[in-house]
Amino acid sequence: MRLLPETPESTHEVEYLYDTAFAPGRTALSSYRLRAGPPVEGLSWTVRDDYDTLAAAIRYWPVLAGDAPALLLGPIAVHPTRQGEGLGGLLMRHTLDLAPSLGWKRVILVGDPPYYTRFGFRRDLAERLEYPPPTNPDRLLARELVEGAMQGVAGMVVPLV
Repeated sequence: MRLLPETPESTHEVEYLYDTAFAPGRTALSSYRLRAGPPVEGLSWTVRDDYDTLAAAIRYWPVLAGDAPALLLGPIAVHPTRQGEGLGGLLMRHTLDLAPSLGWKRVILVGDPPYYTRFGFRRDLAERLEYPPPTNPDRLLARELVEGAMQGVAGMVVPLV
């Protein structure tokens, strides 16, 4: 397996992977309204196997959480034939380690708490945030990349354009 940055040439292949993993209706989710413009440069990564087949991909989007800049994690997708191999976790750890060097202090997402808490995401850090409906507030999670970065962060999550 090789970790590689997403390139403009691989964008269509990555989009196809997202459609395969989530179904084409994925763009109707509330998170897609926050994905304005291109994903954050330097944080869109892929995993390819020995045959150069795309096995997994991750992207982040710039948002404002209240008045604080933040990353919106997602989508992260693993091809159905490669699920359970730890590729999503590999991408997440790699990009979360990179994000502070690019100036980011906090990350939010909407996702399954039992999965994301093992990567340091917590519900209590996101309790003061509002997210576009329809969203289950129990699935809104945050992670500080810099200690204390979520302190005082409150309000609506909107695209950072």
